[in-house]
Amino acid sequence: MKTSTFFPRLVGLAMALALYAVPVLAQDTDVLDIAGERVSLADFEHVFGKNNRDSVYTVEALDEYMELFINFKLKVREAEALGMDTAEVFKKELAGYRTQLARPYLVDTELLDALVMEAFERKKQEVRASHLLVSVGAKASPSDTLKAWNRIQNLRSRVVAGEDFETVARSKGGSEDPSVASNGGDLGWFTAFQMVYPFECAAFQTEVGDVSEVVRTRFGYHILKVGSKRKAHGEVQVAHIMVRMPDDAPQDQVANAEGRIQEVLRLLRSGQDFDALALKYSEDPSTAAKGGLLPWFGTGKMVEPFEEAAFGLDNIGDLAGPIRTNYGFHILKLVDKKELPSFEEIQRELTKKVRRDSRAEITKTSFVRGLQAEYDAEISTRRRDALVRAGSGIDSLFHPGHPLTGVKSSEFSRTLFSVAGQDHTVGDFVDWVNASRVRNLDLPSADKVKQEVDRFLESLLLAHEDTQLERKHNDFRLLMEEYHDGILLFELTDQNVWSRAVKDTAGLVAYHDANHDDFMWDDRLDVAIYTCEDADIAKKVRKALRKSGDIETLRRNLISERPLALRAETGLFSRGDNAWADRAFSALTEGALVADKKGMLLLETSEGGAQIILVEVKSQLGPTPKTLDECRGQAIAAYQDHLEQVWIEQLRMKYPHDINREALYSLVRK
Repeated sequence: MKTSTFFPRLVGLAMALALYAVPVLAQDTDVLDIAGERVSLADFEHVFGKNNRDSVYTVEALDEYMELFINFKLKVREAEALGMDTAEVFKKELAGYRTQLARPYLVDTELLDALVMEAFERKKQEVRASHLLVSVGAKASPSDTLKAWNRIQNLRSRVVAGEDFETVARSKGGSEDPSVASNGGDLGWFTAFQMVYPFECAAFQTEVGDVSEVVRTRFGYHILKVGSKRKAHGEVQVAHIMVRMPDDAPQDQVANAEGRIQEVLRLLRSGQDFDALALKYSEDPSTAAKGGLLPWFGTGKMVEPFEEAAFGLDNIGDLAGPIRTNYGFHILKLVDKKELPSFEEIQRELTKKVRRDSRAEITKTSFVRGLQAEYDAEISTRRRDALVRAGSGIDSLFHPGHPLTGVKSSEFSRTLFSVAGQDHTVGDFVDWVNASRVRNLDLPSADKVKQEVDRFLESLLLAHEDTQLERKHNDFRLLMEEYHDGILLFELTDQNVWSRAVKDTAGLVAYHDANHDDFMWDDRLDVAIYTCEDADIAKKVRKALRKSGDIETLRRNLISERPLALRAETGLFSRGDNAWADRAFSALTEGALVADKKGMLLLETSEGGAQIILVEVKSQLGPTPKTLDECRGQAIAAYQDHLEQVWIEQLRMKYPHDINREALYSLVRK
């Protein structure tokens, strides 16, 4: 079955009319009118350019694409006339696409671009840092938060005064990071996106040897000491052979494991194959069968000794090891290395990461602030403070099932804020809270009120801005039109063409019968191809063919002792279907294949070795019509084309359309 293409791409139009002289018209000129629906020249140019990026503007190209565009628009017009655009299933599908397509327009795009570039610059560098953590949750009470703040400030003062960072981290009342017992706070090497964003910023903004200011993350308060910075390593791919050994293994086990890995290294240096030795000796079951091959990795993905050894290899095929890690002993072979990609190569990936990262909240917050200023949406502090003063009474609002108390009834009609001239009252806020899920329920009442008022305003600002996207962003308007038309086109074309051609059995049979000359076999040979292991087998085949023609009995007699002695393949082949049949075609054409006394045509050839191929030509068939079963896929595709052509002719008769060719050809000179 064919698949839909919203705007078919034009190819092969190379003639250019460089001297075609027409006046250049304003971009708001209409270029097409279909049953009263007008298409502007600017919109047509956008669509043409999007689907013909490699084509020049020529009269021929514009005319041909305009015909395709008209066909497209006629189908959409028909779908709208049938009310398909009012169906709930259509509106739901389009709304789903709109939600996805609107997201990039509801953030601060300039800030997003800046964060993407910042991430790229940071990806060029790697930082090694140690940290101290004092845990405090985002929902902690003010008193607990203050205690944590005082503790981290005290720890920082000790480090700044000259105490050893690791000693402070390990000391009583020091770092609360569970890993401090094993690493003394040392986090190893890392780069962008490997730490939470506030922590990452502190690491990259602190100079080597310095101690950072206090940093707040969702884990608590941190201070960092930056030990070193270096150019990013990029990525590396290695294969490894591992002999397992627990980190705390006794010395005799260590000696045994080291002896085994040294023996593997000796075998490698003597020239034995790495893949074969990995399969035989590696104790990493996930990679042994793959020659020890590991996925690509960058800094911070492997334990440090392994990582340093891998990035220390220079040439493809170089070996390193034995390397000891907490998993055991390893031998590494360099498979490939690559530097950090260019910004153009990695921009899309970085943008996706920024959108998924906590950085995305920064772009959203900045965008909402801009909307608040644009729509002059200032929160009434008087109304909000009245809610805050309600204390435990307002607190009941955030717990479903509890009556709201402490708020005067007169307050409900008071304006809390306005968005684009639309007032939103305290009562609207109460209704919104009742219908939404409140976050951070353990916050004090006053904080919850402020948090939820801000969220209410944010939701209304974003909802209003969402309604303005088509007006503010022409590219979004065109994209939504494309999705709107595309969904309608797909559904209606499926009904009238694609599915119909498959389901309309009688119509398909009638179409095939009326057009059987379009579904013809080319010249074909009915051949049997015998692949003989050697000349002796070929001799036996020739003898059997002349005597009885029973090759199957001969093959069965040979198969028990020599399974590959004789293989047979039969069939009807056109030119290009089978290489050996093609050789028989050529021999017949050249007159090099002559029947023997018994009328048998037999071509004998070889590939230069002991193997001999005999091609028995049983008959030659001229062009013949294909049955419907023999060409069903081809016939369905042709029937689809026929149905679409008839449908387009009907639509062109049904809906008047007019092209402003003067406007259309003005694009040639642009």
